[in-house]
Amino acid sequence: MRMLLKAVLDTEAGSETMRRGAVAEVVDRMREDLQPEAFYFFGEDGQRAFFVVFDMADPSQIPALTEPMYQQAKAKVTLTPCMNVEDLMKGLEEATAQMQEMQGQSAQ
Repeated sequence: MRMLLKAVLDTEAGSETMRRGAVAEVVDRMREDLQPEAFYFFGEDGQRAFFVVFDMADPSQIPALTEPMYQQAKAKVTLTPCMNVEDLMKGLEEATAQMQEMQGQSAQ
């Protein structure tokens, strides 16, 4: 399932990672492990943050993915299922068909 991961890093923990020069290593490891569709970095409320869009094959991946962020970067992590335009269009088609079927059944 396509997922959107948002992580907001604790400023002090993020700064320590920067001082150690480990940011590139962490980003490279995430890119290798997740093979993301998109990876964006930004500031949020004075803290370092990023979005990653990737395919999650199994929910059992969640602890291995999130625990390092919680423990090493004291991050606030949000995981949300998401769609691209093709997914949305397919879902709308299916929803429309279901709604029409339900309306047909209630008219009988």
